[in-house]
Amino acid sequence: MIAFVSGPVAALAPTTAVIEVGGIGMAVQCAPNTLAGLRIGKEARLATSLVVREDSLTLYGFADDDERQVFELLQTASGVGPRLAQAMLATHSPDALRTAVATGDEKALTAVSGIGKKGAQKLLLELKDRLGEPVGPHIGRQGIGTAVTSSWRDQLQAALIGLGYATREADEAVTAVAPQAEAAIAEGGRAPVPQLLRAALQTLNRAR
Repeated sequence: MIAFVSGPVAALAPTTAVIEVGGIGMAVQCAPNTLAGLRIGKEARLATSLVVREDSLTLYGFADDDERQVFELLQTASGVGPRLAQAMLATHSPDALRTAVATGDEKALTAVSGIGKKGAQKLLLELKDRLGEPVGPHIGRQGIGTAVTSSWRDQLQAALIGLGYATREADEAVTAVAPQAEAAIAEGGRAPVPQLLRAALQTLNRAR
């Protein structure tokens, strides 16, 4: 198992960071809130989890060991694969997920893209004795623990700037996708940052 990767950030994409390790570029799948803390050319250390499939080896990266542990525990629930587990951590911090499961907060889970009402109810039952109790304020090496709970605008802007866009471009892209975010919030959910990031990148690509 590859427990972590450490080295300069060689490249950033909407869902991936490439970390140079011993002259080799390691492609690591990361949530937007993790990518937002990275900068090309700067040193980074990501806790990682290697997911092995018959036709692929995929490395998932996290701001700290707590996020990685929760990522792996989430996948012990039926129907939860690495992508959904990552989406859950993109929406909620590890402690927020522990709190949601401990209190039976169905609404918090349905705020995650891909989880409906029935799915949330099933997850609450399956994860109740697996995630444990909230551990209190937890800030990872990159301070990503606070990014998950910051506003969707801050998360999105930080992710776009981290991908190399100018502040002005990031601001314009955030404004362009604001109606989509506000519609999601109006329906009683949270702004889906991963989907908003993809939409923002599409508007930037059209503008160029």
